[in-house]
Amino acid sequence: MTSGIKSSSDLTSLRQQLLDLFCQLAYQSGDFVLSSGQKSSYYINGKQVTLHPQGALAIGRLLLSMLPEDTQAVAGLTLGADPIVSAVSVISALENRPIPALIVRKEAKGHGTKAYVEGPNLPDGAKVVVLEDVVTTGQSAMKAVERLRQAGYTVEEVISLVDRKQGGEEFYQSVGLKFSAVFGIEEIQERDKQLKV
Repeated sequence: MTSGIKSSSDLTSLRQQLLDLFCQLAYQSGDFVLSSGQKSSYYINGKQVTLHPQGALAIGRLLLSMLPEDTQAVAGLTLGADPIVSAVSVISALENRPIPALIVRKEAKGHGTKAYVEGPNLPDGAKVVVLEDVVTTGQSAMKAVERLRQAGYTVEEVISLVDRKQGGEEFYQSVGLKFSAVFGIEEIQERDKQLKV
């Protein structure tokens, strides 16, 4: 709908809003153990932003702008990616570029089709981009990549809202996946300090 300069300035402003939401709602200092088992001096609870109305809107618009033109669906591992893929799918419909969302279960459904992947049926080989809230080692989104490939889809890229810079990008490169993130952790930490002054 929007194009050119207005669009990129809109995206810059949305990115700044999203950065501030991550600092205000999701970023916490302290002693934490991550899902990877690693200890950390900070934690990012992405759901505080991905389930926030303005957060979801900004995420949908920003991630849609990062998707390759030939993307046929977005997908992610439940539960962290559920609001992200939903936001992108809704915004894609508003932008007349409808992209369905797929949700990848951690365990196969115990009844019915016993499927790992929920969502519209797509043609074999459909190009799917995996979305994630926070990447540390990269293993979580990799489960989604593997399940989607087993279901017959083509997955070549992972996009995360936040990269903790703890090996995720290098891991994806080592298995031939493209990877990008909206924010690196250092940008969130820097902005968090500015907001606390």
